[in-house]
Amino acid sequence: MARLTKSFSDKMLFGVCGGLAEYFGMDSTIIRIIFVTLAILGVGTPVLIYIILAIVMPSS
Repeated sequence: MARLTKSFSDKMLFGVCGGLAEYFGMDSTIIRIIFVTLAILGVGTPVLIYIILAIVMPSS
């Protein structure tokens, strides 16, 4: 069973988007585009979610 962890091989800042992409079996670029699009549109609080995940997600 896959664990949700930060990615060391596919990271730009903290590895959160890369880790989410590995966990869900997606391309990390898609996850990053979703985060940026939601941040620009002001839908929800993706920046806050990213910061929380960067703190809470364990490193592999």
